[in-house]
Amino acid sequence: MKEYIYTEPDFSKDEFTNVPNASFEPAPKDGVAPENFHAMSIFPEYFKVEGKWLLAEESRMDCVPVLADDRIEVVEFRRLKKGDLVGVGRTEDCEEGIYVYPYGFADGKPEEKDTFAFRTSRSRETAFSVDYDELYEILKYEKDHGKIVWVMGPAFSFDHDARKAFSGIIDKGYVHALLAGNALATHDLEGAYLRTALGQNIYTQESMPNGHYNHLQTINRVRYHGSISKFISEEGVSDGIMYTCEKKGIPYVLGGSIRDDGPLPEVYSDVYKAQDAMRNEVRTATTVICMATMLHSIAVGNMTPSYRVEADGTIRPVHFYCVDISEFTINKLADRGSLSAKGIVTNVQDFIVHLSKALGAWDGSMKKTEEALR
Repeated sequence: MKEYIYTEPDFSKDEFTNVPNASFEPAPKDGVAPENFHAMSIFPEYFKVEGKWLLAEESRMDCVPVLADDRIEVVEFRRLKKGDLVGVGRTEDCEEGIYVYPYGFADGKPEEKDTFAFRTSRSRETAFSVDYDELYEILKYEKDHGKIVWVMGPAFSFDHDARKAFSGIIDKGYVHALLAGNALATHDLEGAYLRTALGQNIYTQESMPNGHYNHLQTINRVRYHGSISKFISEEGVSDGIMYTCEKKGIPYVLGGSIRDDGPLPEVYSDVYKAQDAMRNEVRTATTVICMATMLHSIAVGNMTPSYRVEADGTIRPVHFYCVDISEFTINKLADRGSLSAKGIVTNVQDFIVHLSKALGAWDGSMKKTEEALR
């Protein structure tokens, strides 16, 4: 895999030595930042404190820097306590003792590009071959040396091969956490329980008689048993994404939505508890792959920095991919500030099958079966 070496800024230069320390002001109330608060980004950010430049080790968007015990902590507004020392200043080039540094993995220099060039954005016309090759290498490395977090929409649960392919990827150790909503889990369990998703056969796409009841019937049965794990055990479920997560002990976070049916017992109905649970998984992630879910992708993009500080102090990149058939979703993610996200425009069901084969997670028996056609 390509080696990524982080180069710190040269803090001996005049631009760093001849500037004041960063300013910190107390939060006036719980949950309220002082005026002129500094908002964090996904990039490494340094704050000059008593002449020394301190790196915020867990940066993420829509948060503020708080000085505590000679460290820069990154805190959500709702978690601020009255009196917390919050960084203030809106500049990013040292003038106020704050330095945002997006070039740490590029020898400290911005990437040079021609003023005019064709196809510089990511679209359906982009050639993604190199992205696939890089992703294979990243996942093979991260399987044993990092934490791979997957963010998934329900599209996978509608297709027999996609469910099988992703289950194989989980089984082979390429998934360390799963973030999704009620729909992904519901329709995956429906597929395992009744061989349908929203009432359509997961292989033939044929609508079953009264099939529009199937997802509600599944949710109701899970709620009867009290948990996904108990449902899987008591109903003899033996395949699918949620089944494989349970079998392999992979943590999953199901964030609720105002449109949810049921929902399943494990779904977080409190949006802030869901946000906290997602952040707890993301804060140790080294690779994040978002697929076919615009809102979850943007949410996770906002809480994922472009770097990670390891236990030994090494600074490494966080790889972030967004896979969607819609160019709009990928562009929207970048528009919301997740500038380090790499987009792949393709059908996610085809993508996951292709990926599972490349990773050796594709079982040769993953083909049409009488069970799939029931």
